Amino acid sequence: MEHDTTLLLTISLGLLLAFVLGFAAARLRLPPLVGYLLAGIAMGPFTPGFVGDAALAGQLAEVGVILLMFGVGLHFSLEDLRAVRGVAIPGAVGQIVLATAIGVAVSMAWGWPFGGALVFGLSLSVASTVVLLKALEERNAVGGVNGRIAIGWLIVEDLVMVLALVLIPAFAGTLGGNLEGASSTWDALISLATTIVKVGVFLAIMLLIGPRVLPPLLREVARLGSRELFTLAVLAAALGIALTAAKLFDVSFALGAFCAGVVLAKSEYSHRAATESLPLQDAFAVLFFVSVGMLFDPSVLIREPAAVAATLLIIVLGKTVIAMAIVMMLGYPAGTAAMVGASLAQIGEFSFILAGLGISLQLMPSVGRDLILAGAILSILLNPFAFRLVHPLGQCLTVLPGRLLGKAQRQLKFARLERRLEEEQAAEAAAQTRSSLTSAEVADRFPIFERLPPEARTELASLFVPIHASPGDRLVRKGDVADEIFFIESGEVEVSLPGRTVRLGPGGFFGEMGVLLGLSRTADVTAIDFCDLQALSRRNLLRFLDDHPELTSVIGGVAERRSRENRNRVA
Repeated sequence: MEHDTTLLLTISLGLLLAFVLGFAAARLRLPPLVGYLLAGIAMGPFTPGFVGDAALAGQLAEVGVILLMFGVGLHFSLEDLRAVRGVAIPGAVGQIVLATAIGVAVSMAWGWPFGGALVFGLSLSVASTVVLLKALEERNAVGGVNGRIAIGWLIVEDLVMVLALVLIPAFAGTLGGNLEGASSTWDALISLATTIVKVGVFLAIMLLIGPRVLPPLLREVARLGSRELFTLAVLAAALGIALTAAKLFDVSFALGAFCAGVVLAKSEYSHRAATESLPLQDAFAVLFFVSVGMLFDPSVLIREPAAVAATLLIIVLGKTVIAMAIVMMLGYPAGTAAMVGASLAQIGEFSFILAGLGISLQLMPSVGRDLILAGAILSILLNPFAFRLVHPLGQCLTVLPGRLLGKAQRQLKFARLERRLEEEQAAEAAAQTRSSLTSAEVADRFPIFERLPPEARTELASLFVPIHASPGDRLVRKGDVADEIFFIESGEVEVSLPGRTVRLGPGGFFGEMGVLLGLSRTADVTAIDFCDLQALSRRNLLRFLDDHPELTSVIGGVAERRSRENRNRVA
């Protein structure tokens, strides 16, 4: 019996070629994304050799878009945007409008209709978050002021593009696309109103009900201690909400997945959710870029060299000049302007999503997608060189003739933003070291404290420091100074004692003997699952026990019982 292996061949060869070419790109100090796109081109119908199944690749790409947008939502931070909103919001909106206008003007000069020109301009106006973060990480600039401004800028761009994904289909008929029932302005307005209502209902459900359902669900799954179930819960939330958004509310898969990520980002398990979904997210994101590359016709570089050059100039030069001018007009130094300009001198994932939408709605000619892909590949190739010019370009702009007072004021404005970011980072770091448990939750999760008065449990919660551990993490090492006691919220740990091992689960605690007796640790303790724990320092524990002596006998009794069991085992 013969089996159809088209799907297996498409996935296997796609991942294999993506790995080989991605590895080669990384060795050449280029983003691996370039290699993924080249892998797709090699598998496409426009190059010799094996041709992948475009329909299957398109479906895999849809899953890639869902997981990609879920990741964007999961890492979306209003705090990051709020800190740099004074420059990121007006800057990103202004840059999108001007860059889109240039793209529209150029493509209409080629004879394109306005609808296709608008999609083309929007596709060129948005930069790739993946490429930007990689570039900033290589330069250790993610946490710096310039890096935070660039990231905030792209957050605004992503939000605008999410809005575009909602509005473009609603106006497709008016813009000249093939959308039944939306051939007039009145039809478009009705379609827009219907879309807004559906999107509004969906967002209301996600923002009002989602936080009450998804984070508690993740918490309960995490407390079961099963890594597989937790991963399934995360993926089921991403894919299930995206599918529900598309089928019930006519909202794009991308928007549904983004909202799912935003809701889960508010959970205390958001970091673990990101970690658990990352491998699958990365794999399907690679397949997304491969599928995009399969649609690219390299002959456009020969057939339309002038159009390719114009597209590349808009991306690399036009967006950079616009962004730098806006940053300078907002009163920031030339160095900041140069960094933001270099960050935006490329396009990526959202451009591909918009291009695919424009093609599916018959707004943009297929050559537009080829130009966008050519512009993406070439701009990503050139982006490292743009970053190398940041410092010299900033220096050149700084020494240009101008009022010394004006230049000093730019530096002062930069310094004020830098101080505000440092203060917010310090406050965030302090918040991460404080437990968010309530008095009732302390009693529910740790039975040893259930007889304490509510006010005592509240005091205890304020002393806790939350700790997250992955499988294999060593929490306690034999011979170390005993300066903390640990209480297990979820997951399991293994205590390595002479001749035996003991497993402790939710509600249990360890480390009390060394703390109470002032001795070194007598055993190794290792996480055997993803664990959430609450740590209490020796000083805070002893002070708390001094105020609540009734607890001393309880913890002391457990310590005495464990010590007796250990002695009996040795004997």
